[in-house]
Amino acid sequence: MTPENSAEQTSPVPPLGPVLSVRGGSLGFGGRTLWRDLDLDIAAGEFLAVLGANGSGKSSLLRVMLGQQRLDAGEVLVNGHPARRGDRTIGYIPQQKIAPPGTPLRGRDLVMLGVNGHRWGPPVSTRADRERVDALLSAVGAQSYADQPLGTLSGGEQQRLRVAQSLAADPTLLLCDEPLMSLDLQHQRGVSELIDRRRREHDTAVVFVTHDVNPVLDMVDRVLYLAHGRFTVGTPDEVLRDEVLSGLYGTNVEVIRTRGRVVVVGVPDEHHHVHRTDEVVSS
Repeated sequence: MTPENSAEQTSPVPPLGPVLSVRGGSLGFGGRTLWRDLDLDIAAGEFLAVLGANGSGKSSLLRVMLGQQRLDAGEVLVNGHPARRGDRTIGYIPQQKIAPPGTPLRGRDLVMLGVNGHRWGPPVSTRADRERVDALLSAVGAQSYADQPLGTLSGGEQQRLRVAQSLAADPTLLLCDEPLMSLDLQHQRGVSELIDRRRREHDTAVVFVTHDVNPVLDMVDRVLYLAHGRFTVGTPDEVLRDEVLSGLYGTNVEVIRTRGRVVVVGVPDEHHHVHRTDEVVSS
């Protein structure tokens, strides 16, 4: 955490180069290579979907970007500097965890943590803080339930508040770890559109980890697909193809497009090599 200073009230200066850059990135776990020799540049305003089967290292990649986990080899730069913990130019939406009934924290309290929760000392909210929270609640359409306890809200309502919290510092990079998990189709679309509107209106780069790309398929610029210690990067049409995924997994994988959705058949589990049929990919 860092002391409060005036720079926190200004918007980050847009980067001259890539918002995020990975060079020669390699990471393993338990003697197994998750991915290696990853080179990746993400531009301002770009929407990158990260796909892959269970255990392929998608969430680990986000932790590396957040400075919470070190690479085995290579480097990660965020806005031109090495990835570090507590970087206020990064917004983060964690995997959906429903607040249990009885949770007293209000919706606006959760968003306020994103505004001043990083500061030293007692959590004293200024008028500017409260105005910022109101603006964030308005941006995600959460004003009507902002004063209700989290435990009384639906999963979709809670996730809208987490989106607001992630945008508190006006980030240039937004990292999303399965943000649509456990949401129904209506709330999946609503949350996805909030994230997409943010990147289009503010040129925020988005890295979106998901097990099903269908809810955001029309928003995605590129796909990073991780599998068996390898990876491929390209547009959805370039990556989500029979021959590409079969080569990545080293086994026959079929991509079926039906009624505007993509289904991948024969994806092996990263740990047990069990073949499954998934809507796009397993997480």
